Amino acid sequence: MGTTDTYLIRPNHQNKFKPAVVKECIREVVRERLTGVRYDAEEVQKLSNTLADSIKDRVKKAGFDRYKLAVQVVIGEQRGQGVKKICFVWRWCSGAITIDDCVEDVS
Repeated sequence: MGTTDTYLIRPNHQNKFKPAVVKECIREVVRERLTGVRYDAEEVQKLSNTLADSIKDRVKKAGFDRYKLAVQVVIGEQRGQGVKKICFVWRWCSGAITIDDCVEDVS
């Protein structure tokens, strides 16, 4: 048939997930989009969605286009309360839950 299979079980070494690169993408998008923005409860949902889309696009352009990405943006009004977050990632190949490939940036 002459067609080449492009299905890969794991990424090659150059395209492995690099949390530091992704964290920098997140910081750049947040800096670009949120500098000077004031909290508005009515606009937060739309802003969260556009931030998530922008972050996902930036990460894909950084060389992670073959990954399925889940981007969650949470914006809240700062009133002195603390925030704790735990991220779980389901690894399809091993059938287990892990937290080692989760990238977050809490500002």
